[in-house]
Amino acid sequence: MDPAALRESPAGSGAALAEERGGNRAPEEEETGEGREADGESVETDLESKDSKCPDENSLHGKLTEEELDPRIKEELECLNETSEEINKMELELQEVRSSHRRIMSESVLKLKAKSSELGSCIEKARPYYEAQRKAKEAQQETQKAALSFERAVSMHSAAREMVHVAEQGLTVVKTLDPTWQEMLNHATAKVNEAEEERLKSEHEHMRVTQLCQEAEARVQELQKSLKRAIVKSKSYFELKAQFNDILEEHKSRILQLEDRISKAKVNYSSTLRNLEQISEEIHAQRGQDQTMNGPISTCSGRSPPVGAETVSSTGTEGGGYMRPNEWVHGKEGMAISREWVESNPDWVDMGKGAVTRSGSDSLSMVSFRTIKSDLEKYDSVEHLSRLSSFSGEESEKDGKDNKLKNNIDISEEFLKQHIRSVSL
Repeated sequence: MDPAALRESPAGSGAALAEERGGNRAPEEEETGEGREADGESVETDLESKDSKCPDENSLHGKLTEEELDPRIKEELECLNETSEEINKMELELQEVRSSHRRIMSESVLKLKAKSSELGSCIEKARPYYEAQRKAKEAQQETQKAALSFERAVSMHSAAREMVHVAEQGLTVVKTLDPTWQEMLNHATAKVNEAEEERLKSEHEHMRVTQLCQEAEARVQELQKSLKRAIVKSKSYFELKAQFNDILEEHKSRILQLEDRISKAKVNYSSTLRNLEQISEEIHAQRGQDQTMNGPISTCSGRSPPVGAETVSSTGTEGGGYMRPNEWVHGKEGMAISREWVESNPDWVDMGKGAVTRSGSDSLSMVSFRTIKSDLEKYDSVEHLSRLSSFSGEESEKDGKDNKLKNNIDISEEFLKQHIRSVSL
C-alpha cells in the first residue's frame, strides 16, 4: 500500500482503498445493482409515507384562511363595489351635464349676439329697467326669508314662555324648594331670553329687507314710465336671455348637486377602505396571538434541510467538530491531544463508514479509522522532520553544496520511515 495515497485521501473517506479494490468490487456492484435500485424505491416509499403523515403547510394555511375569514370582509367588499359603481355613474352624469351646460352657454351667446345686432340701441336703453326688476325680485326673496325667520323666532319665544309657565306652576304646587323644578325654571328662562333676542333681531332684519324691496319696486315703476318705448322694443331680447339664464341655472344646480353626491360617495368609499384595513389588522393580530399561544406550524421532521442550508454541529469544539490549526501541538503532547480528540469524537471517525457499510465490507471501516489516526499522528513525523531539517541545515553549512543533495536524500528516507512507522501505529 502506497503511504502517499493514504496521505492524499481525505480522512475517513476510504477512497484509496476503494480504488485498490476496484477489481474486487466490480462484481459485487453488478450483483448488488438491483438491491440498490430496490433501496432507492424504499427510500422514496419512506419519503412518501412521511409526506402523507405530515400535511402540507400551504394547504394548512389555506384551511386556516378559510376558517378565519371574517364575514365583515364580504360586506365591506360589497359596499365598496356598490360605491365604486355609484361614483362612476355619477361622474359620467356630471360630465354629460357639464358638456350640456357649456353647449347651452355657447349657443345662448351666439343667439343673444345676433338678437342684439338686430334690435340695436334700444337694448342698452331698456337695460336699467330690467336690472332694477331683477334687484326687486331678489329683494322680494330676501323679504320672504326674513319673514320666515321672524315667524320661527316668534314660535320659539312663545314655546320658551310656555316652559317658564310650566316651571312656575311646578314650583307653586310643591311647597318645598325642589332643585329639579328650579333648574327647569332657570333653563326655560334662559331659552326665553335667547328667543326674545332672536325675535328682535329677525324683526329688524325683516323691516330692513322690506324697505329695500319697496324701494326696488318704486325704482321699477319709475323706469317703466320713463323707458316705456325701449322696454317694449327690447322685450324679446330680455325674454330670450331670461330663458337661457333659467336653463343655465338649472344645469348649474344639477352640477352642484352631483358634485356634492360624488364627494359624499368618495368619503364613504374611503371609510370602507379604512374599515377593510382595520379588519385586516385585527385578523393579523389575532393570528399572531394564536401563533404565540399554540406555537409555530411545525414542519415535517423526516425531511432533510434544503440545499445550501448551514448546519451547526453540536459536538466537538465551539467552531465545529475539528481543531483549528492554531490549536495543533507538536511532539508527544500533540500525539496525546490527537488521540484524546479521536476518542472523544467517535462520530467524526465514523464519517466514512456509511459508504463502506453499504457495500458490506467491515474491513474498510477499520482501514478508514487507521487512516484518520495516521493523519492525526502526523505531528510526530513533523517534529522529526523539523529536527532533521535543522540538522541538515548545520551539515549544509559545514560541508557545502556537495553534501546538500545527500542530506536531502537522507531526510526523505528518514521522513518515509517515520511516516510508515506512524501508519503502522
